[in-house]
Amino acid sequence: QVQLVEPGGGSVQPGGSLRLSCAASGTIVRVDVMGWYRLAPGKQREWVGSITSGGSTNYADSVKGQFTISRDKNTVYLQMNNLKPEDTAVYYCRAQILRTGAEYLTTYWGQGTQVTVSS
Repeated sequence: QVQLVEPGGGSVQPGGSLRLSCAASGTIVRVDVMGWYRLAPGKQREWVGSITSGGSTNYADSVKGQFTISRDKNTVYLQMNNLKPEDTAVYYCRAQILRTGAEYLTTYWGQGTQVTVSS
C-alpha cells in the first residue's frame, strides 16, 4: 500500500505565504518525479511544478519566482510566497513511485488541500 498524504493548506491574506507538504509512505522502492497541481473553481487542473529525485525543478510560468518546490527524500514541499487571490485552489501532489514488487512506476495523487487567499 502506497499513499501520499498532504496535511496543511489553509487561508491567508494576499501577500502572505504558505508552505504545503506531501509525504509518500508505504512499500516503496523508489520515488521518482514529485510535483504539484492545482484546481481552481471554474478552471481546468493546472500543473504548478515538479522536482526530480535529483532535485531538478521546473515551474509553470504562472508561478515562476513566486513558488518554490523542494524535496527531502520522499516528501515534497511547495513554498508559496506573495500569494494572490487567483492562487486560491485545491492543491494536489503527484508522485511517480516504484512499489515493492512492481516492475513499473505508478502515478499516485494526494488527497488535495485547500488554499484560500482572501482579505
